[in-house]
Amino acid sequence: MDLLIRNATAIMTGGTGAAARAAGPDIRLRGNHIAAIGVLAPEPGERVLDATDCVVYPGWINTHHHLFQSLMKGIPAGIDLQLAPWLSAVPVAYRRFVNDETLRIAATIGIAELVLSGCTTIADHHYAYWPGMGFDGSALLFELAEKFGVRFVLMRGGATKVREIDKNPPPEARPETLDDMLASVETDVGRFHQAGGDAMRKVILAPTTPTWSVHAHELPAFAAAARKMGIGLHSHLSESLDYIDFCRDVHGCTPLEFVRRHDWVGPDVFFAHLCHMQPEEIRLMAETGTGMAHCPQSNCRLGSGIAFAPELARLGGRVSLGVDGAGSNEAADMICESHMAWLVHRVRDGAAAVTVEDVIRWGTTGGATVLGLSDTGMVAPGMAADLVVYSLDHPRYAGLHDPAIAPVAGGGQAHVKWGFCNGRLIVEDGRIPGLDLPGLFAEARRAVSRMVI
Repeated sequence: MDLLIRNATAIMTGGTGAAARAAGPDIRLRGNHIAAIGVLAPEPGERVLDATDCVVYPGWINTHHHLFQSLMKGIPAGIDLQLAPWLSAVPVAYRRFVNDETLRIAATIGIAELVLSGCTTIADHHYAYWPGMGFDGSALLFELAEKFGVRFVLMRGGATKVREIDKNPPPEARPETLDDMLASVETDVGRFHQAGGDAMRKVILAPTTPTWSVHAHELPAFAAAARKMGIGLHSHLSESLDYIDFCRDVHGCTPLEFVRRHDWVGPDVFFAHLCHMQPEEIRLMAETGTGMAHCPQSNCRLGSGIAFAPELARLGGRVSLGVDGAGSNEAADMICESHMAWLVHRVRDGAAAVTVEDVIRWGTTGGATVLGLSDTGMVAPGMAADLVVYSLDHPRYAGLHDPAIAPVAGGGQAHVKWGFCNGRLIVEDGRIPGLDLPGLFAEARRAVSRMVI
């Protein structure tokens, strides 16, 4: 698509310092890339969009989600539980309802919520795999992402053992063998994975948790297999104090030292959460290039803690944002997540702890870095045309002296006037072309009515 976005009130780039804002007010798209930013005159044949009273951001990059949980919001049995018992009460117990129909409905809900918040890249840590499952969950997710027009990273999870605290888990939570899991990942890489900094499809190897979901002696095999296939590694780590206690009592070290001993650090590795880290662990992450998916809303919802994202960023480490699963984050969208990221560190570290520009950088260029999408995540000439135009037409934005910060600082439901991914229009005036929202709500209600334990 060749078009000109004109008269934007502000343009946030995802960069640092003075480069965090572009002078604008116009942006030209040529095909699937940004061609120019500045004071630009319309050219013959291009579509012109008037962005008066709008601000432009890079498309958000969500680096940690569990889309299958989009039908598990607010389950009473888990609403007031912390992480360990919540896992047993919600995602483990309700795995019995995961099939091709419920996964399709749940993923459609999750992707729609993200896209309507301005997200253009979704990394889904999908771990609902088990021996003998009768459908192809990987293909289903990639097909849905293509339908929505978003970049999609399948972080292929799974387990080779059952947690000791999960008594009599349903068959859909049975573990795989190491060999079967690696063979399945290799198949997915062959079918879906694309190389390059502007890939629309990627696969990452992501055992669910290195401490409890796989055997310690298997971790080096996972790492070696991923590196042989040329893909990244991801998992949960240090989300709650249980991780710290387990690694200290069983392995005599911190969680990050535990994964370091098993070849799980480096620029091809990133972990979600990391709420509890010692200063030496933060330094090790920065020194090795190991990345963080910061999920503040889920961490607050479960009472897990506050990640040391600003500290890692100040050391030059890689920080990104993820919404986590809707089972522990009933508002799983990037505006709510970025708003929480802006606020939560101020509680612990003071009002100057994090700026809006920091949060935008984490949620855009930071996400591109941890996912290996180097040609995305920034509004700049030559970069992929992944961007969102927010209309400042809600009373919450009235009176703002700096409209550029409005979507993050104001929070709430954003009004996406236009959203583009790879130059394709994926949102127009707060609507997703082709999406039947009333029909989706009806499907969700029917699915939830059948999910009774």
